[in-house]
Amino acid sequence: MADYVTPGFHHVTMVAKDARRTLTFYRDLLGFPLVKQTVNFDLPSSYHLYFGDEQGRPGTILTFFEWPHAGRGAWGVGGVHHVALAVADEAQQLKWKRRLTDAGVPVTGPYDRTWFTSIYFADPDGQILEIATEGPGFAIDEPIEALGRELIQPKPHRLVGGRDEAAIRALTHPEPVPAIDDVMRLRGIHHVTGFTDDLQAADEFYQRTLGLRLVKRSVNQDDPDTLHYFWANYDGSRVLPGSDMTLFGWPADARRAREGAGQTHHVAFRARDEEQLTGWREHLLAQGIEVSPIKDRNYFKSLYFRSPDGLLHEIATDPPGFAVDEDSAHLGATLKLPDWLEPRREEIASALRPLD
Repeated sequence: MADYVTPGFHHVTMVAKDARRTLTFYRDLLGFPLVKQTVNFDLPSSYHLYFGDEQGRPGTILTFFEWPHAGRGAWGVGGVHHVALAVADEAQQLKWKRRLTDAGVPVTGPYDRTWFTSIYFADPDGQILEIATEGPGFAIDEPIEALGRELIQPKPHRLVGGRDEAAIRALTHPEPVPAIDDVMRLRGIHHVTGFTDDLQAADEFYQRTLGLRLVKRSVNQDDPDTLHYFWANYDGSRVLPGSDMTLFGWPADARRAREGAGQTHHVAFRARDEEQLTGWREHLLAQGIEVSPIKDRNYFKSLYFRSPDGLLHEIATDPPGFAVDEDSAHLGATLKLPDWLEPRREEIASALRPLD
């Protein structure tokens, strides 16, 4: 089991209706470079866009299927409520609040979540996003060697009904923020929050499939009747950033997630290489989990499986990366296709709208 502990997130894939609108929002407003423009290998008539840091390093990657005719997705059990992006500190977070609101994007927060501070907004398709600070971390209210053992009740001033909402709304950066500097830049995936109807089953699942350990038991600060659990790569002495999967616990008869625009399609975690991925597949099969064959995604190899509540997960290799078919200084500049789709380039390209 020791070899099957993921370092954290590889990427998160979401659904968008308009690739050009998504490009404008994530590249131009949020500052994530487009590191690959390609197509959905399983549905090559549609774009698959990858955003990340300049090198497209695992843990910084957000990807989008363009489904122009998709209905509106909905969060629920087996789905994702929000994807959180990391920022250095609260001062930089307030710059993001000002930049977003000046661009006409409604923002709520900043809210003190005890372990980090958060603001929330939505992309043009309705996908809820969070910008969360990197600290102070999970050891602020529990010993680092004993995380996740006790149910932590947040202080009343952090809970809905106890917060000074007017003061929170008024907090912002005092001046416009027309450009993103290196300190302000978003640092990749902070955490992903979804819904389950069985927190105990989820705990067993994440520990035995991905090696993620429970690091916090608490409640949803916006809905204190709902439990909120956090899992991460945790060895008893530190919690690895960019590995934090969190779930709200809903009742068994709660609504199910609906696939569509503005909803996360799947959450991908990292594997070291193809050899480890092959072992991971055997590890999952030995536990009776239904797992896809290993698929060649050109920039990584991967496999897919579902959690007990239905959320689709992927495990993807770190190599070979996005420079395998494109100069690293010009990632995302042109439409790239895998070798097996190159004979159909003219047909595929003619069905896609130019991005710029």
